[in-house]
Amino acid sequence: MLNSNKHQAGSLLISEPFMIDPNFKRSVVLLVEKSEGGDIGFVLNQRSDLLVSDLIPDCWNATFPVFVGGPVGKDTLHFIHRCYDKISSGIEISEGLYWGGDFEGLKMLINSNQIRSDEVKFFVGYSGWGEDQLKSEIEQNSWLIENNYKPDVLFVEDEENLWKEVVISLGPKYAHIVNFPENPSWN
Repeated sequence: MLNSNKHQAGSLLISEPFMIDPNFKRSVVLLVEKSEGGDIGFVLNQRSDLLVSDLIPDCWNATFPVFVGGPVGKDTLHFIHRCYDKISSGIEISEGLYWGGDFEGLKMLINSNQIRSDEVKFFVGYSGWGEDQLKSEIEQNSWLIENNYKPDVLFVEDEENLWKEVVISLGPKYAHIVNFPENPSWN
């Protein structure tokens, strides 16, 4: 295996540099749920062309970008946040980081400019793995796992370089892979 970290809720999954699946090519996924039945996460660095206000008309002040969380349930809207003090709800993923919560309350907070873009992130769809599927992909070196990261990385505005930044933060053992071409035949 590429690294020995165990995946858990709150882990970042970093795709290997040559992953062919376009849903996960050079992606960083936040794992929000790990269970015996399967795992759920959101791709952090695939911004769509949509804003929350495009999807929720009564959330007129929501100029927050919407990200493609993954290929499953593309008719669903999800959010992660780090503003429990304002929303007072959500499933704790890791310390100070939450998945979902009171959406009606969130809409009111957004419309009254009480929520910032570095406090909440929205996703259409999600990434899902069946029982032991993610474990198998990790054993096949499709994913690096990072459990010790700064929560700010989840809300960065430069999602285009997020994959590179997260790989480099793993240390010199991994940093060189950011220079690999996206397609090995280009070498």
